[in-house]
Amino acid sequence: MQILFPFLSLLLFSTGCQQAPAKQEALRPVLVRNPAGDTTIPVVPTRPRPYSQLEFEKKEILKAAPGTKSVLFNAAGSKLYAMNLEGMSVYEFDQSSRKITREFKFKPTRGTGWDYVKHQPIASFQEKPVEACFSHADKILWISLHNAGGIVPIRLDSLTNNKAQPGGGQKIKPVTVVFPGTANSVSFNVPLIETGKTPKVIARSADSKYLFVSNWHSNSISVLEMDETSSPFGKVIASIPVSDIPRGIAVDDKNRKSFVAIMGGSGLAVINNETWKTDTILPVLHNPRHIVMDTSGHLFVSYNSIGSIACIDAGSGKQLFSVKTHAQPRTIVLSKNHRFIFVTCYSSDLVDVYKINADNFEKVASLPCEGHPVGVDLFEDDTKLEAWVCSYKKGELNVYTFKKK
Repeated sequence: MQILFPFLSLLLFSTGCQQAPAKQEALRPVLVRNPAGDTTIPVVPTRPRPYSQLEFEKKEILKAAPGTKSVLFNAAGSKLYAMNLEGMSVYEFDQSSRKITREFKFKPTRGTGWDYVKHQPIASFQEKPVEACFSHADKILWISLHNAGGIVPIRLDSLTNNKAQPGGGQKIKPVTVVFPGTANSVSFNVPLIETGKTPKVIARSADSKYLFVSNWHSNSISVLEMDETSSPFGKVIASIPVSDIPRGIAVDDKNRKSFVAIMGGSGLAVINNETWKTDTILPVLHNPRHIVMDTSGHLFVSYNSIGSIACIDAGSGKQLFSVKTHAQPRTIVLSKNHRFIFVTCYSSDLVDVYKINADNFEKVASLPCEGHPVGVDLFEDDTKLEAWVCSYKKGELNVYTFKKK
C-alpha cells in the first residue's frame, strides 16, 4: 500500500543549507544520438521554470534486467542507462517512450566476486556493471566492472569509434549491441583500464579532463587523465590510498577538491585535485555511502547503517542538519534546483523524498518500491519531475512522476 505523506507549502528561506540560490549553469550544446543512426546533433537544453513544491501523480513499472545496480540520464534527459550487474549488460531506455532502444551486452568471463553477506570471495564473472559516468558532452559512457579490476569506456557518439584491440599490454572486453525488435546487432571491443579491486563509483571533473574511481577492496581512489581523441581515452595518473572502504565521490571543481565517502569508516576524505593527495579527513557519522554536492558549498551524505541523510558544510565539515530515513539509504540525487533530494532505502523497499529547507529536511513522500531500490536518477522538464529507480531484486525500473508547483 502506497505511503504518501502530505505536501507542505512552506517557502524556502535564503539562509542555512540554502543560503544562496543554486547557481544556474551556463547552457551548453549537448550531443544526442539521432535515432536513425550514430550521427549526433547539437541540442541546447532549456532551464526549467522555478518551482517550490512537488505533487506525486503516478508510478509506472518497466521491465529491466536482473540485478540492476544504478541508473544514469544523459544531459539532455532523452536517454537513461541502466547498469545491470547480474545481467552483465547496460540497457539504454528512451525517456519519452519508456522503451529499451539498445542493449550493450558484455561477453562473460570467469572471475572472482564477493559475498557481501558472508564477507568472502565467491566464483563469479568479471563483466558486472556497477556504476557509470558520462564525459565529453556525453560522447563517452564510463562503466565500472565489479570483478574485472577496472573500468571500460563505450563511445556512444559513434559505435564505430569503439576499436580497441588486444596487444601491447592493453586488455579488452567484447561488447555486442542489440537493437530490440530488430535482427540487427553490432559487436566491438572496448578497452579495460585497470584501476583497483572492485571498482564502484565513477565521477569526473567538469571539464572532462579527470576521472575518479573508488576501488572498494583496494582502499584507493584512481585518478585518470582523459583524452577523447584516442583509445583507451584515459590513463591512470595517480592512485590515492584511503583509510578504509571508499564509495561515493563528489568533485568540487571550484576549489579543486574531491570528497570521498569512506563507507568502511566514519569520515570524508578530502583530496587535493592538484597534488592528488589527501589533505584532510572530515569526521562524520558511521558508514557514509553516497555523497552529492550542490553549488552553494554543501554536501549531502547518506548513512547506510544508521538510516539517515545529512547536509554538511564542505568548508568546515560541520553538519548543518540531518533526518532519519527508512532503513539502508543508498543512492541520493538532487533535483536540478537543489531544493529536493531523493533517497533509495534498500531493505525498506521505499523511496524517501525530502524538501531541503533552510535548516531541515521536510518529508514530502515515502513511495513503495518492491525489490530493494538502489539506484535513482531524475528527468525534469517545465511541468514535471520523474524519478527513475531500479529495483535490484526484481529486475524492474520504477518511474515516479511528480507535478511541479
